Amino acid sequence: MKLSIERSTLLKAVSQAQSVVERRNTIPILANVLIEAEGDSVLFRATDLDIEVLDKAPAQVERAGATTVSAVTLHEIVRKLPDGALVTLADDGTSGRLTVEAGRSNFSLATLPKEDFPVMASSEYTSNFSAKAPELRRLFDKSKFAISTEETRYYLNGVYMHVAEGQGGKMLRCVATDGHRLARIDSGLPDGADNMPGVIVPRKTVGELRKLLEDDDMSIAVSVSETKVRFSTPNITLTSKVIDGSFPDYTRVIPQGNTRKLEVDAAEFAQAVDRVATVSSERSRAVKLALDEDRLVLSVNAPDSGAAEEELAVAYGDERLEIGFNAKYLLEIASQVDRENAVFMFNSSGDPALMREGNDTSAVYVVMPMRV
Repeated sequence: MKLSIERSTLLKAVSQAQSVVERRNTIPILANVLIEAEGDSVLFRATDLDIEVLDKAPAQVERAGATTVSAVTLHEIVRKLPDGALVTLADDGTSGRLTVEAGRSNFSLATLPKEDFPVMASSEYTSNFSAKAPELRRLFDKSKFAISTEETRYYLNGVYMHVAEGQGGKMLRCVATDGHRLARIDSGLPDGADNMPGVIVPRKTVGELRKLLEDDDMSIAVSVSETKVRFSTPNITLTSKVIDGSFPDYTRVIPQGNTRKLEVDAAEFAQAVDRVATVSSERSRAVKLALDEDRLVLSVNAPDSGAAEEELAVAYGDERLEIGFNAKYLLEIASQVDRENAVFMFNSSGDPALMREGNDTSAVYVVMPMRV
């Protein structure tokens, strides 16, 4: 195999590959990227057995062939090469080495046989549809903060993507929760997605998918089966196993009877929470919200480190209410608001609060209160 490729093109392809491979693994081949050169392009394939990414890049192929090499090492080399360099990758198929040349730099890397590289079994996808990159980006970006990190409740370690009944009919919906907070984001249902099975997309896959969704003009081909999900652009294909488990009935957690309405400038609110939380003990990070007519007082009282208080002018016309929340959860939810105003709906100091952006109900967040 011998090919020449532009450094920035190679870097983009290899960086996607090296972020998928597991740093600590007992199977050496999984640390490698499979390079396949043919025609006028080269394919880079990497996997951790749960996710597989395939990146196609244009290249001048002098000699077709395939080999595998350490993804992290290759990425580090390419990253440190000068911008605009033309990189030559060559492998004679007998020495067990891949040479990387650019200008006066020359590297020789150990390879492993391409036959040992595991290729993810292709699945029969029951649902295939296309979605705009900004729509998918919004669905996953606004929900991923609520993904649970508790390994014991593995079915919460991802974003639940499914078809649901919304206000205007069927919607494509993403939900994530860790039991303390919940995010439910709706988007219009793409053509062909009606019969999509509900799947839990793992946290790592959500992170890798984000890199495919940078281009606002791009359409992403989405394929879903009971066990796998695949996202494709013209050059990159990301295939992932889905979490094998049942996502809990989240609709029971979303409060319906909250009537006390607080409207506040989202950015001002987030900044105020951040400021008063500076003195709180890291462990609890509890912030108390005291609501009175058109007035909100945020306070923290941490006996060992100090106290803080800040007042905000808000729109609130209901009876007085005092309620406490984890500062980190409040900040994460407030930072999801793209519009100017955040609307909180409360019931009592012991009930979960609901938050949305202005009158928009396509993004709804729930946060559980804390005792303060």
